[in-house]
Amino acid sequence: MLNVKIFSFNPLQENTYVLYSKNKECIIIDPGCYTVPEQEKLSDFIALQGLKPVRLVNTHCHLDHVFGNKFIAEKYDLELFIHPGEKVVLDYAPTSGLMWNLAFDNYTGILHDLVPGEFISLGDEQLEILFTPGHSPASVSFYSKTSGFVIAGDVLFRESVGRTDLPGGSPDVLMRSIMEKLYVLPDETIVYSGHGVPTKIGHEKKHNPYVSM
Repeated sequence: MLNVKIFSFNPLQENTYVLYSKNKECIIIDPGCYTVPEQEKLSDFIALQGLKPVRLVNTHCHLDHVFGNKFIAEKYDLELFIHPGEKVVLDYAPTSGLMWNLAFDNYTGILHDLVPGEFISLGDEQLEILFTPGHSPASVSFYSKTSGFVIAGDVLFRESVGRTDLPGGSPDVLMRSIMEKLYVLPDETIVYSGHGVPTKIGHEKKHNPYVSM
């Protein structure tokens, strides 16, 4: 079973995830740490747990999910994994940051592709890469069948869904992503979202006013 640590960072209260296995390897997903104290809170946890970061990934590249990419990459000598369709969003993030009065230094290192249908290994566990666009052009989610959870980014929230009015967003595409990629998962699957509290697939199928079954 994978351990899941959640941090809420930056003025947009984005959820940053650290997934770690019993062998102490960890994956950092969507590091939103914006201030030095937030960076220290994340790195202190990793040090305290004796973890070894082995991969840096983004579900999507809106500014609140990428603030900490450069910090994590430099501190742990990692390169960034994203879906190639999100590069345009990543490149635009600093401009978006200025619009929000949240200037930051963007990650400019080597990019690696996240390929839907493939798996990311972490210890004895695997995360399946699901293609879940709609909130952003090429958002992905990470599903652990054995641990019973999905990291869904800003696709699905507790009784809500991601906004679709940003560039590359589409309400129709988002609904298909949720119905065809997330709602087909077991009802007991925990949904870890990019903002807010966790939920479960079964709860959302019954109670989500935007996409119910």
